[in-house]
Amino acid sequence: MNESETVLYEVRDGIATVKINRPEMRNALSPAAANRLHDLWGEVDADKNVRVAILTSADCGTFCAGLDLREASRVKKEEGVDILTKMKDPFHGRQRRVAKPIIAAMTGHLIAGGMMLSLNSDLRVGLKGTQVGITETRIAGRGSPWAIPLLWMLPQPMLMEMVLTGDLYPIETFHGLGFINYLEDTPDAVRARATALAERIRDNAPLSVMAGKESILTAMSAGCDAGMALAHNIYRAAYASEDAQEGPRAFAEKRKPVWKGR
Repeated sequence: MNESETVLYEVRDGIATVKINRPEMRNALSPAAANRLHDLWGEVDADKNVRVAILTSADCGTFCAGLDLREASRVKKEEGVDILTKMKDPFHGRQRRVAKPIIAAMTGHLIAGGMMLSLNSDLRVGLKGTQVGITETRIAGRGSPWAIPLLWMLPQPMLMEMVLTGDLYPIETFHGLGFINYLEDTPDAVRARATALAERIRDNAPLSVMAGKESILTAMSAGCDAGMALAHNIYRAAYASEDAQEGPRAFAEKRKPVWKGR
């Protein structure tokens, strides 16, 4: 699969659809897919015909499983480098800077980086019966500095539990807290709801829409940006650790990780 096929892109009637297309890997993010996403957000911003974007993925039961840990293990073994060095924007900051609204149409579980893509979107439509988790501490051996904006979106005790335990939680919990705008019964209904929202936004005054998004995120980021910068520094040792390599290696070898704390 070439890079353009890892994430599909279509513009129709003022709505851009960005679709992660790696169902065989639970839509996990390889360097090719991550770099393609980065470039497509630039296209969304540059295309004056695009008023709003929908971020979705191929149906496989998981919206996005986060970093492709099997690929991470292979890259380290064969090339001797960390997989994040092959990504233009490993923490997907470019998505947060898109001027136009992004609606996440999530037709499966939100795991690790899948939660990151969700929180970097502006509106969220999820699938009933799915699960949400920030699993880095339990599986990947890395961390989640990208999760800092959730302090402005979820109760702090819940976020602390999610980050420290790596557990999974019912998506209905997040709908009840207002993080998920809508829950639907089927993947098709998720996409239909996202499209209906996109059409309503598309038909509004574009400058007002973009100003509305920018003003809300700017107010939030007055505290968020400094927090994220500090978090990246705090996590630096974790990302450079042996455990950061053990997580992908154990995942690829289908065994329980042996954490060394170094």
